[in-house]
Amino acid sequence: MRFTTRLLHDHFAPDTVTGATTQPIYQTSAYYQATAEDMEKIFAGRKPGFVYTRVSNPTIACFEQRINALEGGVGAVACASGMAAITQAVLNVVSSKDEIVASGGFYGGTSSIFRDLDSYGIRVRYTADSTIEAFAACLTDNSRLIYVETIGNPKLDVPDLAALAALAHEHQIPLFVDNTVTTPYLVQPLSLGADVVIHSTSKAINGNGNSIGGIVVSGGKFIWDPIRFPKFHDFPFGSMSFIIRMRMRMTTDYGGCMAPFNAYLTGIGLDTLALRLDRICSNAQVLADFCAQQGGVTVNYPGLPDSPAHKLAEKQFGGYYGAMLTLKLGTKEKAFRFINELHYALNVSNIGDARTLVIHPWSTIFAHSGAVEKANAGVTEDLVRVSVGIEDPEDLLEDFGQALKLVEKI
Repeated sequence: MRFTTRLLHDHFAPDTVTGATTQPIYQTSAYYQATAEDMEKIFAGRKPGFVYTRVSNPTIACFEQRINALEGGVGAVACASGMAAITQAVLNVVSSKDEIVASGGFYGGTSSIFRDLDSYGIRVRYTADSTIEAFAACLTDNSRLIYVETIGNPKLDVPDLAALAALAHEHQIPLFVDNTVTTPYLVQPLSLGADVVIHSTSKAINGNGNSIGGIVVSGGKFIWDPIRFPKFHDFPFGSMSFIIRMRMRMTTDYGGCMAPFNAYLTGIGLDTLALRLDRICSNAQVLADFCAQQGGVTVNYPGLPDSPAHKLAEKQFGGYYGAMLTLKLGTKEKAFRFINELHYALNVSNIGDARTLVIHPWSTIFAHSGAVEKANAGVTEDLVRVSVGIEDPEDLLEDFGQALKLVEKI
């Protein structure tokens, strides 16, 4: 099966009880079992079944299986939000005195939780850029994982996933990849050697801005040595060790599970992922090309030939370059004026929506970040981040064109 057929049909079929062609919402907290023996076997993992929605739920399980199939993993766990997915995936592995090596140019929310890890005795070393040399320079004997985004948000840098996976495995640590911006339609990081893939499903996977969620997918190939990774001492389950521990110790114990209704809504959005991403990436390229020809603005988009990330993005994402671009207008005043003059682009703290969204990162999602964090992420006072939607491209060009002309007059 090719991507869109797999998206619609792999691990998805009409409900066996009712014949419903949309996955039913199992809005229940707990599940009845006929005998105490059955319940014992389910708790012991000797029989499949559901006991409590914090652990698993049929609606959520269907969504997990669909994303897992698209990413090519051995298992997935859906979470309450993208931040819950990041937190639980990372804490599933690291302990006090461990270190994480991370790209310096990623999402402010991720930077925030990584900053807080210091209070648990976990250090995060940030690279100066997305080159292999920069990651290698940050590795120490205490390093326990490498963490990157497929496209930095909002820096828009692109790491070489295959090369990073090789580097990580050379040092006997896993590569974690946040695939939120690109989705499995543009790239499947596990196929390039990554070990764990994370999504904020609130973004392009949902595509409608109607629910939040996250998901973690395990590739199942990394060997979790219990000496190097003590948390896996009691989880000797081979390829399933990471995902079993994730469900039993992180989602079950910490309680950051996805809600059934959110899984239902996000599953509906997932149906049109390929169609939306085709249109969105096309619109983003057209808009980036247009803005790059205007005066008074500097455009960053991996699809532009002068982008440092262009060649790697072209190779890694199959000729697509994602939904995000950034515009530098010269001053904060001009950035605000530009946002306020747009008619179709909504001033919203989100990405991956069907509608075009804009935001001023300096004063919002990076408002509590330090100067170094902002610099590493490419965030300046005059920067506007654009998440392109599926609108008619002609309308987007007219709207951005008139706003840029008004800004030029300031």
